[in-house]
Amino acid sequence: MPTEPLVVVTGASGLVAKYVIGEFLKRGYLVRGTVRTLDKADTVRRAVTRLGCDPSQLSFAVADLESDAGWDDAIAGAGIVVHTASPFPIAQPDNADDVIRPAREGTLRVLKAATRAQVKRVVLTSSSVAIFYGSGLPPEHIYSEDDFTDETRAGLTPYIKSKTIAEKAAWQFVKETAGAPELAVINPAFVQGPALDDDLSTSHELFRLMARGLYPAAPRIRFPVTDVRDVAAAHAETALRPEAAGKRYLIGEGQFRLYELGRVLARELPDLRGKVPKFELPDAAVRALAVFDKRLRTILPELGAEKDYTNARVRTDLGLNLRSADDAVTAAVRSLRDLRLI
Repeated sequence: MPTEPLVVVTGASGLVAKYVIGEFLKRGYLVRGTVRTLDKADTVRRAVTRLGCDPSQLSFAVADLESDAGWDDAIAGAGIVVHTASPFPIAQPDNADDVIRPAREGTLRVLKAATRAQVKRVVLTSSSVAIFYGSGLPPEHIYSEDDFTDETRAGLTPYIKSKTIAEKAAWQFVKETAGAPELAVINPAFVQGPALDDDLSTSHELFRLMARGLYPAAPRIRFPVTDVRDVAAAHAETALRPEAAGKRYLIGEGQFRLYELGRVLARELPDLRGKVPKFELPDAAVRALAVFDKRLRTILPELGAEKDYTNARVRTDLGLNLRSADDAVTAAVRSLRDLRLI
């Protein structure tokens, strides 16, 4: 039995959270997941059952990122808190603060409650976007955990700003607050891997949009990819290894072009060959279309960008061998097919 048997996972209904819950259940921990309402509790229980876990070791507490209510009760008695909850819009909000404010304030609410509860360690789910958008870096720069996005840089989406601002606020809080828990941060790339149910992540929803023929052409973007199973394992290892305190971990293995996602979809589901993107759009065309399509605005900073990076710290500190980008994307498509969601 673990010495600190209770782990709290915020945002329990999210894809990453479901896998993180599964990781800790497999390791013998009790898990308490936070949800905004209890409506999705049964969905989470079914998901962890699919992962081969005993859902009787999972309980739930109601807490919302935008309210102080419930957080003390949710975190009481925990030795570890994994904070995965954060807004991830599929389209740009009309007001950027609708994403930025709950991400930052929600993170601080969790950290304050964890401090009051004398939690030993908090693992924060940030994102690779909090790394990849610094200012003044040469094109050949190799990104690592030492890099931070400059949230004042022109053209960044509210989502990129929200993840960066929330993570920086977390580091500042633990630095300045007496009795604060240890902090470690996971910065996953574009999360793929198997879906567990029809409550799809934004990442998986992209395949459904392609399968409907909504993207006859693809913007010219290339992005790092990671598998949700590796992301979950990294959360658990980071929570449990003493040497992980005070560190960030960039989780990704390889890269994919958006056009190539469509090729995988067509390879696994040949009937969709006529619906997936058939060519890459020029950057100028994407910028023009983004005036009318909010979904395209979220990817404008990615056009033509190259993001070479190293995941050496994950391998060295956490002992993880990550799945390839192709394996992660293929697993995602096959799971959506098997669940009859595409």
